[in-house]
Amino acid sequence: MATVRRIETVLESRYTMEGAGVRLRRVFANREARLMDPFLLLDHFGSANPDDYLAGFPWHPHRGIETITYMLEGEVEHGDSLGNRGTIGSGDIQWMTAGSGIIHQEMPQRYEGTLRGLQLWANLPAAQKMMSPRYRDISAAQVPEVDLGGARIKVIAGEIQGTRGAVGDIVIDPTYLDVDMPPDTSLDLPVKEDHNAFAFVLEGEGFFGGAQPVSANHLALFVDGDTVSVSTRSNPVRLIFVSGKPLREPIAWGGPIVMNTEEELEQAFREYREGTFIKS
Repeated sequence: MATVRRIETVLESRYTMEGAGVRLRRVFANREARLMDPFLLLDHFGSANPDDYLAGFPWHPHRGIETITYMLEGEVEHGDSLGNRGTIGSGDIQWMTAGSGIIHQEMPQRYEGTLRGLQLWANLPAAQKMMSPRYRDISAAQVPEVDLGGARIKVIAGEIQGTRGAVGDIVIDPTYLDVDMPPDTSLDLPVKEDHNAFAFVLEGEGFFGGAQPVSANHLALFVDGDTVSVSTRSNPVRLIFVSGKPLREPIAWGGPIVMNTEEELEQAFREYREGTFIKS
């Protein structure tokens, strides 16, 4: 019999400035990281006003993490120290494993409409902190879709109803779904029992566990169980559903670099200053 996960806590995203002056909503970061393990940060960026995002995220380093950028609408140009260059557009995903070290930039482009995107940071376990960096561009056309009980689900990572996501071979065994549900719809999402799981509502309102409403710009973190139950009433909902295997390791966090000890963190920044940060 399925064990439906209850909501443990609800977080409301809050405005902040990042990069060279990008106004965005921060859903969670340092102070919530131990709750969200193995995930470290979720930002919801975008605006109808280009002044809020055109300054972008100029060249900066990462080590010890993966960054997952999902464009909902609009375009972001990117470049990195591996030599990758290009643009991701509406529905595209950039899954970057920083590992031992990468330097990159992400620059949103002027968009006629409301530019919107998400960036999620996933931690790497100690054994893979210094793995070789890698970069993956996944186009919207490569992301499979599943219709389930009236809901439309884009499977970015993980598996649902036998459909595997566009991204595989990720250390923390994540699930990442973009779920769009019309009014008066119910949906049960399977979750591995040893995984932490959350849902972030992008639009509308969803009811979790049959009762508790969660509205746009709010995140619901769930307790243990093997199923997340979500339903709608008079309004539709669009949400992302994310789960991953917790690492339960120490976190030493300094800006764009996340290691396990303060000594490792200091070494990373020293190497960045001295020009020895990039290992491959």
